[in-house]
Amino acid sequence: KEVTKMDVHIKNLNYFHFLKVCPQLNMLIFNNTTSSSSSFLLTAFPGLERADVWISIPVCCLYTVALLGNTMILFVIITEQSLHKPMYYFLSMLAAVDLCLTITTLPTVLGVLWFYAREISLKACLIQMFLVHFFSFLESSVLVAMAFDRFMAICNPLQYAIVLTDMMSLVIGLIIFIRQVIFMFPCGLALSNVSFRGGQELSHPFCYHPDMIKFTHSNPWISNFWGMFLQLFLNGTDLLFILFSYVLILRTVLTIVAPRKQQKALGTCVCHICAVTVFYVPMITLSLAHRLFNSTPRIICSILANIYLLLPPVLNPVIYSLKTKMIRQAIFQLFQFKRSQHPNVRGLRRRN
Repeated sequence: KEVTKMDVHIKNLNYFHFLKVCPQLNMLIFNNTTSSSSSFLLTAFPGLERADVWISIPVCCLYTVALLGNTMILFVIITEQSLHKPMYYFLSMLAAVDLCLTITTLPTVLGVLWFYAREISLKACLIQMFLVHFFSFLESSVLVAMAFDRFMAICNPLQYAIVLTDMMSLVIGLIIFIRQVIFMFPCGLALSNVSFRGGQELSHPFCYHPDMIKFTHSNPWISNFWGMFLQLFLNGTDLLFILFSYVLILRTVLTIVAPRKQQKALGTCVCHICAVTVFYVPMITLSLAHRLFNSTPRIICSILANIYLLLPPVLNPVIYSLKTKMIRQAIFQLFQFKRSQHPNVRGLRRRN
């Protein structure tokens, strides 16, 4: 018995010594033992795990800009009475959606980069996936509403104030929200009944439908086809409506004789065109990389996914703050008001 105990002790010592010599195998065994069948493993940037701490610095800065910028846009539009107009109502909707989309992916992205917290339960992954796609489709619909606002302002300026009232803006917002619920809620129920192969490694630091659907026990082609159909139907129809509205806007602008008025009319559309480009180009590229080009390297898919979810929330408030005069003036007035309060407070304290 003493000999067998000594043999077991020697085998354990050799095993632990082997794990110290091979840390990669140690991490692999750790991932396989800790990840259960009802969870997934998130990945920030495949192949660049050693640089996660350095990569987290610019990612954290981008998240900070997105949170502060969209919060500032929302606060300025809510508090400034001169911005209570349909154009800025839709801009506040865009800022709110970008803010929600940023908050949805923030915990898992920074968790993977800072704490190497890769494991996520199946339920949490499904909830995050639902919210990511819900807010993504919602942003697409808000961009359509903003395109309709520009169409009415340029093509039918006399009817603009009659059609786009405050109540109509609220109705359009409710229709956009109800549309997403009608299409996304059945998809959420259907995905909750799908069985997944747990313990698999995803290509992103968040849960994304084309990435998760590859690990189902059933035939992934049906779910993949339904996801692509939904994206083509919702985002495709939205993009077609935006393009059609800009064709009509361009036709109206070309009929204007004065060059300055042409530039002024097109200048009001620059911010929206930039927002549409920043949103749709990464989304279409990522969707094609996942669904049509199966040989795309995982690192490229991961970079495209982070660009798709971070670029619009970061650039939209920057673009609208720089290019929209009313927003820029409201932000400057807000900072001037805060600065003017500080000397008054100090003067009152000195007098007291």
